[in-house]
Amino acid sequence: MELLKRNIIVVDLKSFFASCECVERGLDPFTTPLVVAGSNKGAITLAVTPYLKNQGIKGRTRLYEIPNNVKYIKVPPRMNLYIKKSKEVVDVYLNYVAPEDIHIYSIDECFLDLTNYLKLYQKTDYEIAEDILRDIEAKTGLTATCGIGPNMLIAKVAMDTEAKKHKNGICKWTYDDIKDKFYPITPLSKFWGIGPRMELKLNRLGINSIGDLANYDPNKLKQLYGVIGYELWQHANGIDNTKICDINNHQTKDKSISHSQVLFKDYNGDNVKIIIKEMIEVLTARLRKSNYVGRVIGFGLSYSRNEYGGFYHSIKLDNGTDKDDVIYTECLLILDKFYHNEAIRKVSISIGGLEEKTSEQLNLFEDISETKKQDDLNETIDTIKKRFGKNSLLKGTSLLPDSTAIERNGKIGGHHE
Repeated sequence: MELLKRNIIVVDLKSFFASCECVERGLDPFTTPLVVAGSNKGAITLAVTPYLKNQGIKGRTRLYEIPNNVKYIKVPPRMNLYIKKSKEVVDVYLNYVAPEDIHIYSIDECFLDLTNYLKLYQKTDYEIAEDILRDIEAKTGLTATCGIGPNMLIAKVAMDTEAKKHKNGICKWTYDDIKDKFYPITPLSKFWGIGPRMELKLNRLGINSIGDLANYDPNKLKQLYGVIGYELWQHANGIDNTKICDINNHQTKDKSISHSQVLFKDYNGDNVKIIIKEMIEVLTARLRKSNYVGRVIGFGLSYSRNEYGGFYHSIKLDNGTDKDDVIYTECLLILDKFYHNEAIRKVSISIGGLEEKTSEQLNLFEDISETKKQDDLNETIDTIKKRFGKNSLLKGTSLLPDSTAIERNGKIGGHHE
């Protein structure tokens, strides 16, 4: 496999929300004990200043968990301010590279591809990174850390793992650093893209470090966890051929269907699975009605306003499907990899790469008769619901308190977006 060799940097703004509040107040975040949090005593802090972090206070902790002997300033979150400051930082990036070479990963984190600019500026990627960080501080008052690598993954892990240890906040890794830098990382959840649930699953296989993962049989991982399993093995070996320009130029020309639902209360990683199942049933019914199967499964969560953030990722399947269980399994793999126990307020699922269902790729290990029975059952259920209404047939889980199926089915068109 040919390895991607670009000049990628990723910039992360330090303690972004807290630093923005300090800058607006003319305070130094490195000497000011400030936390951003709601008024509730049990509220989770959205951010704390580097000063408090140096005192052992974590960025996301409940207010009552902060020791009584630690005095601090508490301010409410102001998202309009953070969006404004984030745009100011992006304007700095645009002074160096074109929009197609920028990937905004989150409100406080951004990837830049400097490959085509080294000759223009007659500088190395490291030198350009130094210039960018100086400009960010001069123009916005914010400080940042930066990782540099030949692909997005290596740059990101370099930043997360080592950049903050350097005086200028910049760290550069290459493919030659994989064994020395990647392999020792433990626990697994410290590595970009591995959440606590996936960490537990891998631990059960005897995989306790990134080195263990890198040396595990990739075929077994793919058998166990599908596409994500193989991707985890690639990432453990520093392999990531994603190009920023491809991300930005990607436009879904294929037909797709999607469904999103804003939840009436905070959900977690356990009870949200009921919602995921119900939403998939809506989507697969639409697939069958149109005689389509999909090859690209997209899944994302948006968190409660008290926590902010979320994620959205997709998986490409080897064969198109309209099967509930296949799509549900892929969604759970994404959930396990990227969800870290935040309060959930919105679920989004999409099925893309649609193609007409003219034939079906069968699994040699599946009972063909059982597959046919399931198809016939789905067709019967679809027919009954079409004739007598969506609530005419319900699964037992639809009667559970966390289900929204009955309420959603009572509304015209559901909550499609």
